[in-house]
Amino acid sequence: MMIQRIQTLYLLIIAALMAVTLFSGLAWFAGDAGEFGLYAFGLKTAEGELVQSTVYMGVLLALACALPLVTVFLFRRRLLQIRLCVVEMVLLLGSLVMEGVYYFLSWRVFSDLTFHTQGFKPAIVLPLVCLLFAYLAARAIFRDELLVRAADRIR
Repeated sequence: MMIQRIQTLYLLIIAALMAVTLFSGLAWFAGDAGEFGLYAFGLKTAEGELVQSTVYMGVLLALACALPLVTVFLFRRRLLQIRLCVVEMVLLLGSLVMEGVYYFLSWRVFSDLTFHTQGFKPAIVLPLVCLLFAYLAARAIFRDELLVRAADRIR
């Protein structure tokens, strides 16, 4: 693992932010029936009782958390790293879509209940921030590849 490379830091930041997204709440609903929270693996009551499973979103977020760690250790295969960064960006876009879909579905589950308030928690936007870092990592890896090719040409 080469921590001195900036793309390694970007990839580690992505893994950390996605771990925060994976283990913290994404949205909340409060009303007459009580409080509910949307998490990566389920829609839960305030007591922690599972109301609806969101395991597909959880798996997608877990993959988006693990892939940057795998990418860091493939530092000798820069072209593969670039491809994995693109896959990471697709996973992050998919996780944003899944978050929106499950928020809408959670809202629809409680359509017969009256909610006073509902909203998003800050962790729901972290995949968007990670998308920026994944782009920066891919760009830095590409620059490294160009630098290595230029050095090979000089020899």
